[in-house]
Amino acid sequence: MPEDVWFGCGGCCCSALGRAVALLFMLLLAAATLLGNSLTLAVLLGTRRYRTPHGYLKASLAVADLTVGALVVPLSVHAELALALGGPAPAWTARASVSGSGGDGALHPCALVGPVFAGCTLVSISTIFLLTVERAVAVLRPLHRDVVVTRRRTGALIALSWLGSFFLAVSPLLFGRDVALEYNPCSRMCTYAPRAAASALLLFPAFDFTLLGAAVLVNLVSLGSLRRHSRRRRRLAGNEGAGTSAGARRLPSGADIRAARSIGALTLAFTASFSPVAVLVVGNARGNEWCGFSFFAFWGLAANSCWNVVIYSAGERRFRQRALRLLTGCRDKSSTHT
Repeated sequence: MPEDVWFGCGGCCCSALGRAVALLFMLLLAAATLLGNSLTLAVLLGTRRYRTPHGYLKASLAVADLTVGALVVPLSVHAELALALGGPAPAWTARASVSGSGGDGALHPCALVGPVFAGCTLVSISTIFLLTVERAVAVLRPLHRDVVVTRRRTGALIALSWLGSFFLAVSPLLFGRDVALEYNPCSRMCTYAPRAAASALLLFPAFDFTLLGAAVLVNLVSLGSLRRHSRRRRRLAGNEGAGTSAGARRLPSGADIRAARSIGALTLAFTASFSPVAVLVVGNARGNEWCGFSFFAFWGLAANSCWNVVIYSAGERRFRQRALRLLTGCRDKSSTHT
C-alpha cells in the first residue's frame, strides 16, 4: 500500500533525531504521569474532605492513568532506549502477532500491555461518564444528592466499570479471529493488529464515543443549569430577608460548581485526545496503516493520563493547596484540625 510522507515510516518519526525526540517525550511523559497521578491519589485518599463518592471516582481515574504510566509507557521506553544506545532491538519488538488463543504467545509482553492500555482507556472514559452523571445530580438535584449518590453505589459502579472495560478490551481477542496483538514500530506501542479488515476493532470507538457523547450532553445540561443558578445566587445575594438563606440552601455549593466545571474540562480534553485514535482504528479496520499519524494519535492519548492533576489544580483551590503542601513537605494544619 503506498504511503505519503506524513503517514509513511520513512519520515521524521523514524529518523535518528526523531527517535531521540520521541524517547525524550516518552521519558518526560512517564515521569509526569507517575508523579501527577501519585500526587492526585495522595491528595484524594489522604484528605478527609475528599473521601466522598466524587473523590472515589477521581481516585479510580487516577489509578487507571497511573497504570498507563507504570506499565504501558516504560515498555516503549525500553524498546526505544535499546535502539538509542546502538544495540539491537528487543526480540519482542519484531512484528510477530500474538493471538488470543494462548500458547507460546502468552509470554509476549504485548499480551499483557496491549489489553492493559485498552482497558485503562475504557476505564477512564467510563469513569468520566460516571463523574459527569454524579456532578449533574449535584447540580440539578442538590437536595437529593446524598440519597441518590452513595458510597456503596459508587463502589459498585467503579467495580463494574473496571470489570466491563477489561472484558471489552480482551473481547476482540476472544471472539475475533482476525485480530492479534503486536508491537507496532510506527506507534511504538503494543496495539491490536487486524490480520484482515476486522470489524471487531470498531467496537472500541463505538463504545467510547457513545459514552463521551453522552457525557458531553450531560455536561451541557449541567453547565446551562449552573448559569441559571449563578444568576439566581446573585439575585439572592442582593436581597435581604429571612428567605434568602433558605433559598440559597437549594442551590449547589461553590465547590460543586467548581467540580462540575473541572469535569467538563476533563471531558473535553479526553474527547480531543481520543478522536485521532478513533480515526486511526477505523482506518486500520479497513486495512490502512498510517505510520506517522499512529505515533501522534496513540501518544496523544497516552499524554492525556497526566492532565488530571493540572485540571484539578486549576479548578479547585483546596486541591491545589493540598498538592503544594505535599510537594513542599509543609504540614497541613487545616486537615490536622479536621
